[in-house]
Amino acid sequence: MVVNREYEEEHARAEALFEHIGTGAIATDEHGRIYRVNDAALEMLEYKREEMLGKWFPRVIHEVDERGMLTEQLDRPIARAFVSGKPVSENSYYRTKTGKIIPISLTVSPILLNGRPIGAVEVFQDISLEFEVDRMKTEFISIASHQLRTPLSAINTYANMLYSGFYGELNKDQRSHMATILTAIERMNGLISTLLDVSQLEAGKISVKPQKLDVCSLVNSLIKDHSQIARNKGLAIVNNCSDTPVIITCDRLLLGEVFSNLISNALKYSRDGSEVVISLKNLKREIVFSVKDTGYGIPKKMQKYIFTKFYRADNIKKIDTTGTGLGLYLAKQIADVLGGKLWFESTDKKGS
Repeated sequence: MVVNREYEEEHARAEALFEHIGTGAIATDEHGRIYRVNDAALEMLEYKREEMLGKWFPRVIHEVDERGMLTEQLDRPIARAFVSGKPVSENSYYRTKTGKIIPISLTVSPILLNGRPIGAVEVFQDISLEFEVDRMKTEFISIASHQLRTPLSAINTYANMLYSGFYGELNKDQRSHMATILTAIERMNGLISTLLDVSQLEAGKISVKPQKLDVCSLVNSLIKDHSQIARNKGLAIVNNCSDTPVIITCDRLLLGEVFSNLISNALKYSRDGSEVVISLKNLKREIVFSVKDTGYGIPKKMQKYIFTKFYRADNIKKIDTTGTGLGLYLAKQIADVLGGKLWFESTDKKGS
């Protein structure tokens, strides 16, 4: 009797937690059929309980992208959690019963018995407010960046005229100070360009212009563009890309932006005197571009945030204070727009 009472108390606590957790919660069996759903989930998705219970999860829970296109079933977090046996967390969109699309943050955890999934529990919450705040911040950044461009252009013009001796020769100290000013102007110009790129991406204003291009040629030209930075740090760039043309159809400028961000990131965070290895593999159905460094690496607890806007790992903040935390975010966003996949592997203090 004691055992039964303890079980009943534990069951009652679990029931109360599931129902009053404050976020949407849905439980499925091993076949993906819904057998539990709480009030928060019903309210967000605009369903009645009887409309969901016993139904196959994808039939009533419609995950879509920001354009309203349905996500492939195998790409959905619940499917990936079943396959991997590990929790999956991400932001996405759900289409409610009435057709409204809401941004959500979700986590799916598989229920395992002897290592085999026998069900899953998904918890999710509406993050519409967070999205609106983020949209307003992006809009502000875009407006501010545009407004900064004009005065900065004037500063850059006159600073270069002073540096070149247009208004009279400068002494050694004056030239040194002007060189510092010009370097700061260049950094600010780069930051403004990056912020504008980010705001255009997030506003969906980046247009993709596919064309046939030689990826090897693109990579070789980017390596050449970054060679001076490598020389300044005493870094060796090992180019494993062959001269044999690899022709694909893609937007050259956008693809170059992704590759350039990865190369410059590796050079920036590599120890002086080390090497950066750049490779391009031509597989049957895809091209794999990789950049390998032996730099500072990314601590494991920070790796899940590495593609987040304005995020910089703590170990790098101490070494370099000039970064914006936008390079990898921008690269990831562009890769997604191009239909590509961007990922990394890293070991703290050993490289990425």
